[in-house]
Amino acid sequence: MASSNVGGMSGAFIPVSEDAAMIEAAQLGALSLDKLEAWTSVCSVGIDMVAVPGSTSAETIAAIIADEMAIGVMNHKTTAVRIIPVPGKAVGDIVEFGGLLGSAPIMAVNAFSSDVFIRRGGHIPAPIHSLRN
Repeated sequence: MASSNVGGMSGAFIPVSEDAAMIEAAQLGALSLDKLEAWTSVCSVGIDMVAVPGSTSAETIAAIIADEMAIGVMNHKTTAVRIIPVPGKAVGDIVEFGGLLGSAPIMAVNAFSSDVFIRRGGHIPAPIHSLRN
């Protein structure tokens, strides 16, 4: 995996479409959105250049973004999401972005609905330091 430090991904924003080993891992099913979120909570800074089926709902994408935001708030670090719904593509298909952006396998999203949670709306409060152990 691309990294600024040998032995870990310390602070790296790792674009799935730009790293041959990550593309292969995603194609084999060894790399998932859940795994990328887990990496964010430990050592990376977000989900980058992940292609998902074009049929993925806005609520599911919003839930992924909310998960990453929550990880960032609790870990006191900046996190980001660059997720790309690709119309007409399904899990396992490949999308070519061209140039340095590379290609990416279409990755599966969680099958459970986030609609009720996301449609609640509301206000996301500022980070609270009292929740840290």
